[in-house]
Amino acid sequence: MRILVLGATGYLGGHVAERLRALPEATLLYGGRSPGADLPVDLATARPGPLAEALAALAPDAVVNCAGAVGGDAVALAEVNARGPAVLCAALRQAAPGARLVHLGSAAEYGPGRPGTRVGEDAPTRPAAPYGATKLAGTVAVTASGLDAVVLRVGNPVGPGAPVAGLPGSVARALRDAGPGPEAVLRVGDLSPYRDFVDVRDLARAAALAATRPGPLPAVLNISAGRAVEVRELVQGLVRASGFAGRVEETAGGSARSAAVGWQCSDVSAARAALGWAPRHTLADSVAALWASVAGAPVPAR
Repeated sequence: MRILVLGATGYLGGHVAERLRALPEATLLYGGRSPGADLPVDLATARPGPLAEALAALAPDAVVNCAGAVGGDAVALAEVNARGPAVLCAALRQAAPGARLVHLGSAAEYGPGRPGTRVGEDAPTRPAAPYGATKLAGTVAVTASGLDAVVLRVGNPVGPGAPVAGLPGSVARALRDAGPGPEAVLRVGDLSPYRDFVDVRDLARAAALAATRPGPLPAVLNISAGRAVEVRELVQGLVRASGFAGRVEETAGGSARSAAVGWQCSDVSAARAALGWAPRHTLADSVAALWASVAGAPVPAR
């Protein structure tokens, strides 16, 4: 089975590619902007015709699109998160209409949730900021494409290698650099919002299952832990893992996107039914693996 992973050099894509490489029946192909890619492409600027020609030459049986942007202005977000999936779908319709497309969406597409509840895939989508809106536009492009496609609507990913662009990765690196002394201070934003964290290794397993599962799949599947916790719990776990002896001050300004969403929690029962998938890693597992990856220690076994 020939599987093309787009965005394989990114955080999520790297874990997805690693998972797929372990499948004995898979021949892995790489697409993106990095040198040596089997499919050199930037979905933010690609045109459907030339992309279709390149895809036809590769003849993939499945495509996993992990390319996406989490930062930047609305234009940059739209180019990658909305235009990119639309161009990919148009090219696949020409070049490989029978290929399975797995696209990584985001729980940010739902917008603010109601405290104490989980949202299913049929819940209204009310994104609170350009990131969620552009991810939703990408989801619509995929689900309306007519392809054999599924969108994995991902919760807040955490785990080994988390980038500094997100809160888990930035806090872990700040703790590493803060030093062990009691005079050290970690300044963060408001940690009271609730988020549904998912281990990046569990996400990678879901993507591999979605790419290789025979038969039709639902158009959208939630992939998260199915449990909302205060962001404070994540930070406290990193503090314990690091041995940080200083104090934590919630005085730094947080993102407007985070402030607008006090609760996120997804119902993952549809993914369990369709893929036989369920999260295996606890938040404590994810925090331990993240800290190990930042501190240069061996990452705990999966």
